[in-house]
Amino acid sequence: MTEHKIDAARRRVLERFQEKLGVQFKNIALLDTALTHSSYTKEHEGVENYERMEFLGDALLELASSIHLYQAFPNLSEGELTVTRSNVVCGATLSRLAENLGIGRVLLLSESEDANDGRRRASNLEDAFEAIIAAIYLDQGWDVTREYVWRQLAIEFKNVKIGKVEPNYKSELQEYIQGTDHTIKIEYFEISEDGPPHDRIFECGVKLNGEIYGTGVGKSKQAAEKIAASEALKKLNVSV
Repeated sequence: MTEHKIDAARRRVLERFQEKLGVQFKNIALLDTALTHSSYTKEHEGVENYERMEFLGDALLELASSIHLYQAFPNLSEGELTVTRSNVVCGATLSRLAENLGIGRVLLLSESEDANDGRRRASNLEDAFEAIIAAIYLDQGWDVTREYVWRQLAIEFKNVKIGKVEPNYKSELQEYIQGTDHTIKIEYFEISEDGPPHDRIFECGVKLNGEIYGTGVGKSKQAAEKIAASEALKKLNVSV
C-alpha cells in the first residue's frame, strides 16, 4: 500500500498531537498511519491502516515493560514478573492511557465506525496506542521508544512498587485451591459471545468441581474469566 496524502489541516492536527506525545516525528506520515483505523482504509483505496504497526507495537511494549520490571524488581521470580507485567500492560491500562492522550479525537475512521462510537471504543484506543509505539520506534529508534513507554507507564510501575496493581484473580484462585484442596477441579467456560466482530463481548464463568462459583463479562475471554475468578474468591470469602 502507498501512504495517503496528508493535507494541511490533517498535518496541523498531527503536529499538535505529537506535542502531546512529547515526540517530534521526522516522518509524520508514520504517526498518521498509526492513527488510521481499518474501517477508514476500506473507504479510501491505497491507504495503509495501523494493524501491522499494532503487531510491532505490542512486542515493543512488552519488551520495554519487561526490561523495566526486571531491573526495578530483582526479587521477583519469573512467574511473578510475568503476572506483574500482564497486570500492568493490560487492556484497561492501555485504553486509559490512550484516552488521556486524546487518541480517539485524532483517529481516522469510516463514517459508520465514527457514528458507532468508534472514537471511544476501548479496542480501537488500545490498538492505536500500540501502533503509536511502533511509529515512534520506526521514526526514532529503540532508545526513544523505551523511554516513551516507561514515561507512559510510570504511574503503573509506581503502583507495583507500593502494591496497588490489581491482583491476578485467576492465579489467586489457583493458589488458594492448591493450598486448601488440590483435588478440586477448576474449570472456566464460555457462557455467551455477542457483538460485532471488531467489538466482541464475552461472558464466562468458573466452576469448582462442577459448581458455578462466579461469572464475568469482558471484551475478551481472559478479561471475563478474570472477573469470574474474582467473584469465586468473594464467594469463598478469600480476600486478595
